[in-house]
Formats: sequence, C-alpha cells, structure tokens
Amino acid sequence: MSSPRFTVHSFMRRTGGHLLPSAFMALCLAALIASAPSSIIPALMAQQRGGKSLAENSSLRGMVLDGESGQPVSDAYLFLHPRGRQQDGRALSTDGDGDFFFDRLTPGSWVLNVNRAGYRVQVIEVLLHGNEERDVIVYMQPRAYETGPVIVTGTHTHSRMEPSDELAAVLRGRELEKELGSTLAATLKNETGIAMRAMGPAPARPVIRGLGGDRVVMSEDGSKTTDLSATSPDHAVTIEPFAVERIEVLRGPMVLTSSPSTLGGIVNVVRHEIPQDRHRNILGAVGVYGETANEGMLASAYTEIPLEPVMLRAEASGRRASDMRTPEGRLANSSSRSLDYSAGLSRIHDNGFLGTSYRHYALEYGIPGGFVGAHPDGVDIELERRQINFRSMQVLDTWLLHDLRLNVNRAYYRHKEYEASGAIGSEFRIVNWAGELRATHHSFGPVTEGMIGVDVEHRDFNVGGFVFTTPSTSTTAAAYLFERLRFDRFSVEAAMRYTWNRVTPLRENPAARIGSIRERRFDALSASATLLYELTDIVHVGANVSRSNRMPTIEELYSEGPHLAAYSYEVGNPDLDLERGYGVEVFLRHRFTSLSVNVNLFRNEISSFIIPRNTGVINYATFLPIHATEGVGGLLSGAEMQVEWNMAAAFQLHASFTYTQGTFLDSGAPLPQIPPMKGNLGFSWQLAALRLGAEVSAAARQDRVDQFEEPTAGYAILNSSAQYSITSGSQIHHFSLGVENILDQPYRNHLSRVKLILPEAGINARLTYKLFFDL
Repeated sequence: MSSPRFTVHSFMRRTGGHLLPSAFMALCLAALIASAPSSIIPALMAQQRGGKSLAENSSLRGMVLDGESGQPVSDAYLFLHPRGRQQDGRALSTDGDGDFFFDRLTPGSWVLNVNRAGYRVQVIEVLLHGNEERDVIVYMQPRAYETGPVIVTGTHTHSRMEPSDELAAVLRGRELEKELGSTLAATLKNETGIAMRAMGPAPARPVIRGLGGDRVVMSEDGSKTTDLSATSPDHAVTIEPFAVERIEVLRGPMVLTSSPSTLGGIVNVVRHEIPQDRHRNILGAVGVYGETANEGMLASAYTEIPLEPVMLRAEASGRRASDMRTPEGRLANSSSRSLDYSAGLSRIHDNGFLGTSYRHYALEYGIPGGFVGAHPDGVDIELERRQINFRSMQVLDTWLLHDLRLNVNRAYYRHKEYEASGAIGSEFRIVNWAGELRATHHSFGPVTEGMIGVDVEHRDFNVGGFVFTTPSTSTTAAAYLFERLRFDRFSVEAAMRYTWNRVTPLRENPAARIGSIRERRFDALSASATLLYELTDIVHVGANVSRSNRMPTIEELYSEGPHLAAYSYEVGNPDLDLERGYGVEVFLRHRFTSLSVNVNLFRNEISSFIIPRNTGVINYATFLPIHATEGVGGLLSGAEMQVEWNMAAAFQLHASFTYTQGTFLDSGAPLPQIPPMKGNLGFSWQLAALRLGAEVSAAARQDRVDQFEEPTAGYAILNSSAQYSITSGSQIHHFSLGVENILDQPYRNHLSRVKLILPEAGINARLTYKLFFDL
C-alpha cells in the first residue's frame, strides 16, 4: 500500500459533491426520517437491496503520519474495537511505511486508539457500512516524553466530520513554523491561490483567487471572527497566528456550512480554545519570535491543565514591532503593538463535552501617510475584540444521527482612528451575537456521511467621529445541508444553503444624497457540488459547479463620509442588489509514490459584483477622493498548479503557479485589485531532526489595472529556511530560522497601497523558538 492512495481518498471525502433540489425539502425529509421508528428505514434500505443484509466484510486501511514533518510513523500501536465493546477489540502495529489494515469488520461505529512513544495519543471514531473499504490518515502530534509505559487516557470527542474538512491548503507543524509571519495573511501569502492585501505590515488580509473582503471568511475553531478587516484595507484581522495548531483554507461545498458565498473560501485557525481532548498530564508550550525588518519581538505561552472533571486551557501572547525597513528606507508610522490572551474550560465525558471560553485581543498600529491614497500625516488605530464562546457536543449514536453540536458566542469589537493631533477621526463599534446548531448523521445507501444545521447572527453596528454612516443592525438566519456520497469509482460532495438577511438603519432617510436609506431584506439559495472520478489508484479527475450569493454589508449600503485612515470619502449605495455568481472548476490529481501533481482551472462569473471604486472626483469639503460602491458584472478566471517531487530519500523539490484574471463583463476592461501571476520554486533537504530549504518567489508584472490604479513591476526574491528539533527528557525544543529577500531586492506587492512610496520589506531574518512540555 503506497502513501498516495491515502491522500487521494482523504481528498475524495473532502471534495465530492451532490446537488439536492431544495434545502427546504431536504430539511423536511431529514426531520421526517429522524422521527420515524428505527425499524422502518433499515427495512426499506434492505428491501431496496433485494432484502439482503449488509455484508460483514468491511475494512479499515490507513496511514499514521507525524503531524509536524508529515513523515510516516512506524511501529505505532493501534487498538480497534466496536464502540462500547473493548473486549471485542483487535490490535496491530504500523509497518515501516506507517501503513495499517484491519479486515473482516462488521458495519457500525468503531473506535481507533493510536499510540506511539513520543506522540500524543489519538483516539478517533470511524463509521463503517457494509462492503466499505474506508481509508484514513491519522496525524500524530509529537510530545515531550520520558521512556516508559504510555497509557491511553484521551478520548477524541470531535465531530465525526472534522477529519474530512481538509482542505484546499493546510499549514501545520514545521511547515507552519517555516511560513510564520507577523500576521495571518503574511503567513499564508506563499500558498497557491492566495495573495495578501495590505496597507502597511499590520493591516493585512488574505485574498483568494482575486476575491477579498467578506467573500473570504476568517474564523477561529470554526466560528466567524468579528472585526472590520473585510471592509477596508486599513483594518487589521484580530487573530494572532503564533500559537495556533494549524491554519486551514477551505473551498468547495464545505464553505456553505458557514457562508452563502462559495467562490471565495474560509480561512480557519484551529487552536481548540475550548479543550475537547481529555488527558492526565499538564501540556503546553512557550515560545518567542523575532524578525529583523521591523525589530519585531513576540512572546507566547499556552497550557492545558487537567482539573478533574474539567480541562483548563490558558493562552497569552504579546507582540511589538517598530517601523518596517525596506531597501529604500523606513516606512514611517508602520509600528504595532498587540496583546492577546484567553482562557477556556470544558467538561469532557465519553460522549462529548461542554465548555466555555473568553478571549481578549488588543492591537495598536500605525497607517503610513504622506502619499496619494493615505492620510497626509498618517493615522494611528486602536482596536480591541472581547469574545465569549460556548460550545457543546454530544455523541448520540442513534441509528441515524451521530452527534449534535451547539455553538454560541458574543463578541464586542471597538475600533478608533486617531489623527496626528490626537483627535478621533473615526470610531466604530460592533456587538455581535451568533449561534449554530449542527447534527451529523450516519451513512445510508450511497450517502457515507453528512450534516444538517441552522445558524443565526445579529450585528449591532454603530459609528462615531466624523463618519456619517447611519448606525444599523443586521440579522441573518440560515439553514444548510451537506452530504458525501460514493458510487463505485465516483465520489460526490454536495451542499446547499438558504440565507435570509435584514439590514435596518437606525434612521431612514428617503432623501439622502447617496439614495433612499431604508430597511433592506435579502434571501438567497446557494449550492455547490463536486464530482471526483477515480481513473486509477493514482489519477483522479473532478469538477465543481457552484451557485454563490452574497448580501451587501451595512458599510456598502449606507456609508457616507470621510474615512481618514483609508484616505477616502466613502459613498455607499442603498440600492445594491444581491451579489450572485456561478463558478465552474475542473481539476486533476496525479499522485505517484514520489511525485504528485495538482492542476486546477476555474471560471467565476459574478453579476452585481460589489466593489468600491475610485471615481476620480474630489470631495472639496474634505479634499478626499470619492470612492463609490457599485455593483458591476465581473469575470474571474485562472489556473493553479502544484508539484512535489521526492527526488531522493531526503531531498524534495516543490513548485507552484497561480494566475487570476479579472474582467468587467460589459466593457472587457480589467477589474481593480487583481493579483499578478505568481509562482514559487524551491527544495528542501532533511536529515533526522535537521531540515534545510531554499525557495525563489516570483511575480509577473501587473499592468491589467483599473482606472486610477497603478501598475506594478514583476520581481523575483530568494528565501531560505533551517529547522531543527531537540528532544530532552520531558521537553521538545523546536528552532526555526528563515531569511526572506536574501538579496535585499526592492519589490512591490500589487495589492498594497504602500507600494506608491516604498517597496516591501528588505532582507528579513525570522527566528522562532518553541518549547513543548508534558509534565
């Protein structure tokens, strides 16, 4: 059994799709089935198969990998037993390639314990139905340890859907430490299909396939993050990336479980702020981070403490950075300082958990000034987010439903923009309530697994300073359905989401200068389906089709007035319609033992594409350029490619390519703020705990620009990295050193407003140290 098969099957469970005719019909059907007597559906299913019972010849095949390095873990001890019947369990160990295989398994719910000295115990649940060969990948997280017996103490209580949610891209372990930057966007900027929008080092946000704003959802542990980073380039994301376990980028049908817009994606950071795993030891890590381009420093620590019958998790980090140095001088007023801390508590039992957490994030940063597109003297911004979360998950394990999950959170966000004189130019405040109820179900017929859920959100938006946008509220309710199906060589994944939204201004004004300010209501049905066909064990082809919708935001509808940090006079449009889009994507996955190739082609056509555009007109009361929001027809198309080649046992070559083109449908002219074609070519060499690498990152010239948008020259920069780990008794020490732009080359990011006066950072050495402990 070779490793590519596992990766491919994991991908198949993530990217298949099936389009159902109506969300309402599906919801009613699910409710009817759930309420039926437990004997009816199995009898109908048996009758549909000609009265034959499910064959007791299922199997479980898999691979155990190191979560940090991605390398196979040999001699891992596995114990598999039917749920609630450990006496009927079977045991074996992984071979030299990390592979394992259990055959002659009966349909039902099975629990797999994976245990290896030097790693945290993994306990996962697998649901098998008749004649199924299930493939899984188990990632084991390294842990500090002392030689001796290892006792299985944890029970993995995550949703059964969670292991399948990966992904268009994922950063974890050593790869995350190598790419770690001062912001989430800086950490992801080298991933295929992702660019970085910025207005200085601190206010940076990811852009996926040319789409930004709230088309790219930012979330923590699956819950949307409340801030204003989607509304303007001068607003920062309120997530500190240093202490996260992994960063996921999701696209495709799974996006509809969180958003009606399928053409962008979700960036989710996983830190398990509310503990979901039970263990007996005190676990944790402390770390520091430093970089030379801005004399930045960070210190961070987190710990998980068992306090029977509950688990406690605490985390704190602080960061500061001076003005950024570029090859052509320092970028004035680009310094920043942040403080982030949280505490989470949960009670974990054999069939679920119940927990709560609190997080506080505070950030102060500067917006550079003195150029067109910025405030002449620069602006200082202070923001904070305080959030309370409540989560619960209960494994039901009925004949139909597997588990039920409830998430509720309240977030308070405040944002102030100060002029050089110290006066508040703009002030924003948000109070946001959100809740979600989700159920996952067992397999039936060709359906292998799925989920159904509802979510609600209420946002209270208020403004102050010299912003004249009317205070407003926004209420959203949605229902969604997500399913995975398997038909021999075909895998299908499908999702549908119905969303209703109401935006209510505090004061209606039919005679406002921007139009009639009034309550607006929207509703939309979004759907996405992916089909994957297994040509051979190593070659798979697939396609995705999706119907996307996006509701206009409060700011897009009602903004009116100066925005000093963005140096613009922003004008909303209360007559905006829904942003509707249709997307098509085809892809090829080719995975040999030592070579893997991924190719994607996509085309997204959007009607009423909502964008703020520089009108070229000046508001002479404030001497600011007017940026008006409008809905236009837009087309975004492009291609992506990734190649990984294990040339030798310790030597790997990797390359990636991304191209996106944006065009106005009516005129054929270029859409604004589209990233240029980019690519990466690099290699890595690993010997035991030492890993060395070098990479060239390049971008082409971008001269397909909108009116009043400046073109950007192409560039190529050289980067390098070195990583080393030391295990000492009950501790693991991780060192990571990266050097960006080794040749101190001036280059400019097309999506950065700062490019008009200074290039990106010059040579920048980044050092990360993390100490993991297990007491």
